[in-house]
Amino acid sequence: MTSTALLLSGGVDSAVALHLLKEQGITPDLYYINIGPDPDQGYSCSKEEDTQICRMLAKRYGANLEIVDLHKEYWENVVGYIITQVKRGLTPNPDVMCNRLIKFGCFEDVAGRAYEHIATGHYASRIHYNGQDWLGAAKDPVKDQTDFLAQITHTQFAKSVFPLGHLMKSEVRTIAQGLHLPPASRRDSQGICFLGNLQYKDLVGNFLGKQPGQIVDYTTGKILGTHEGHWFHTIGQRKGLGLSGGPWYCVQKDIDANIVYVSKGRDESVHHFVHEVQLNGFHTIAGIPWDEEWTTRRILYKPRHTPEFGTATLYKNDGQYKLHFDETPVDGIAPGQFAVIYTDTPSGRICVGSGEMALLP
Repeated sequence: MTSTALLLSGGVDSAVALHLLKEQGITPDLYYINIGPDPDQGYSCSKEEDTQICRMLAKRYGANLEIVDLHKEYWENVVGYIITQVKRGLTPNPDVMCNRLIKFGCFEDVAGRAYEHIATGHYASRIHYNGQDWLGAAKDPVKDQTDFLAQITHTQFAKSVFPLGHLMKSEVRTIAQGLHLPPASRRDSQGICFLGNLQYKDLVGNFLGKQPGQIVDYTTGKILGTHEGHWFHTIGQRKGLGLSGGPWYCVQKDIDANIVYVSKGRDESVHHFVHEVQLNGFHTIAGIPWDEEWTTRRILYKPRHTPEFGTATLYKNDGQYKLHFDETPVDGIAPGQFAVIYTDTPSGRICVGSGEMALLP
């Protein structure tokens, strides 16, 4: 048995990861993880096309392929997390939880434990610094996916391999096209995690239905329109509110009354502009790459999936963590999303970990 498993999705990234491993003399066992909805749930899914491409790649590279069904685990854990969060008025990040609970979680229990290394097509890297390995940012700032990996455990990270970390997305496409790999021109997947054409609004609506409520001007209290349920809207949202004379931004929600508050323009006096947030459940992937006795630390951060990094001060007090932004006030902070913490070192930029953002009183 080989000591490396590769999670193959049918997309261009994991296909090139397979090729790069073969160039290193490694023939990994290939696994396609099925998490897609059942056909009778009324959603379209790319599973058949995905698995056909995976079989073609397995044959070409002389590798074993196995399809692992984690549909039940995904829908119980990740979809369950999504619905719980939106009912509370929070903004979930299913990709973060899919990586921790499914790709690096349930897969380990089903098959991964037999392997020394688990390779994926994520845009991330490993950095050796101060005597140990850390999760490092990818070369491509646009495709960097360390923010989606910022909740994996140290044990999960210890086995991980990221063959694409040193490449730009354009370079990955060029390699795939030059080799005539089956997914060379295939578009990147959209929607939640890798559920094909399943859209977030459809998923939430299927579980929570519709509950009409008012859209109210945060400043004047004037009723501007109606919505189909507060769970369809997130803090900082601009598109999809159905209001004229904008731009309008979703700035606050009253969960009990099912009211969505909006503000026209970017008025810093309204609720969605904040100077600092609390980080609930702050989690580090491989420990802290600086003095363990710290209470205040200058860091880089991402409040959402974006190529840009912000600068802030991270505070620790009696096990509680708070993030104070430099470029204050910051707009569009969505409670429930993860603030991902980074730090620069002589060996590269390290992704330290993440915490769930909550607004301070």
